[in-house]
Amino acid sequence: MTGKTTWRQAFSVYGERPVLSMLFLGFSAGLPFYLVFQTLTAWLRLAHVDRAQIGMLAWVGLMYTFKWIWAPLVDRYVLPLLGDRLGRRRSWILLAQVGVAVCLFGTSLGDPSKSVAYIAVLAVATAFFAATQDIAIDAWRIESTVADKQGAMAAAYQGGYRVALVVGQAGVFIIAEDFGWHAGYLSMSVLMAACMITTLLVREPVSETSEMAELRERRVVDWVAARSHWPPSLRTAGAFFVGAFVGPVADFFGRYGLALGLLIFAFIGSYRLTDFAMGTMTNPFYIDVGFTLKEIAAAIKIFGLVSALVGVFIGGLVVARFGRIGALLLGSVLIIISNVNYSFFGTHGCHVPLDCAQSGLFDFMQHHFAARGTATTAGVAAIVSFDNIALGVHGTALIAFLSSLTSSKYTATQYAVLSSLYALPGKLLMGTSGFVVNALGYGDFFLYTALLSVPGLMLLWFLSRRDITAARN
Repeated sequence: MTGKTTWRQAFSVYGERPVLSMLFLGFSAGLPFYLVFQTLTAWLRLAHVDRAQIGMLAWVGLMYTFKWIWAPLVDRYVLPLLGDRLGRRRSWILLAQVGVAVCLFGTSLGDPSKSVAYIAVLAVATAFFAATQDIAIDAWRIESTVADKQGAMAAAYQGGYRVALVVGQAGVFIIAEDFGWHAGYLSMSVLMAACMITTLLVREPVSETSEMAELRERRVVDWVAARSHWPPSLRTAGAFFVGAFVGPVADFFGRYGLALGLLIFAFIGSYRLTDFAMGTMTNPFYIDVGFTLKEIAAAIKIFGLVSALVGVFIGGLVVARFGRIGALLLGSVLIIISNVNYSFFGTHGCHVPLDCAQSGLFDFMQHHFAARGTATTAGVAAIVSFDNIALGVHGTALIAFLSSLTSSKYTATQYAVLSSLYALPGKLLMGTSGFVVNALGYGDFFLYTALLSVPGLMLLWFLSRRDITAARN
């Protein structure tokens, strides 16, 4: 779809089978994410783990960032037995789902008040299998339809993903409040196992490789083959390395050129700095201002689900109707406004050292929304709703953009590299978030995260002046 696409055409793609299937695979991809991040941070905080330690545990997310290391295996090799029956993409998805379910079960047996290390190790293992699942699902998504419909596929992915985030956080909070954290994580392990049904039902995509992509890889492989003086084992290893790692890079820069390729990399690495940096501190923020787990689940997470789905739906429509650059711009602006909202609430609604005050803002919200307790549930719910809309547009636009940059020959590898690139700077910042909050307080912290979007906006302006074709050849 191009900028000339009608609204009716933009809406109609949501009824196609690959898009509907993507909803369920998106749910499977999203379920483990908060379980090793934000949900885990709440458990750790209630177990009286220091905020600095909680922030450092966010580095577990680097497993997602470095998934490009094993993405070539997912891209190039078919699993024995499973691969013959399910196909290359679905077999890898199923294997990863089994790994996530087992690790979540192991986590349900732990206790962070006694051993943070045990929880951390299982969080790393869960993140590894979850990242592997992401590699295979991303490849399935990109290969299951044409590039022009990736906006709708990204929206469906984000929609399912968002529902899973609420289940993986609000669902666990509700269960944990009544039955304990062990029951909460055990239930998520069972639900992850149930996601395997989706993998068995969806169709395996058919991927076509262009002659140009084959030629690019053949050139580098021939270079290795010409080294007849090398030992046979070294030539074999060299051929694998070239095909798995050098080939995808050579293909990318062969299509976009060095200057434009580096500009794309710089933009991708800076676009999501804001939501990564603020994400690890949102649950500690809610807890520190006085919310219970059920209040967070009901008023903040479940209420925000509707707005999140609205956001991803809007994001898909904007990509289809106005193109990727327009959607990226809108998403970035909305994210900045959202973090300014959090900053205002953090400044006027509560004060460091983290005891909530009955300010005029709280009195107003309590009067009009009959909020109870020491924190204003309705006020934060309104802020979170806007934030979810912003994140929906923001994430959908970026996923569609990244998907359009990949080649059909290296779908999993190139998307893993690109998605790892956008996550690396932000996840490195995540680990410092607790220190920033301790130094500045929540109000200035969220203002700081809002300003992190400025470099991405500047690079987007430069990118908009260059011609980027959605070539997947």
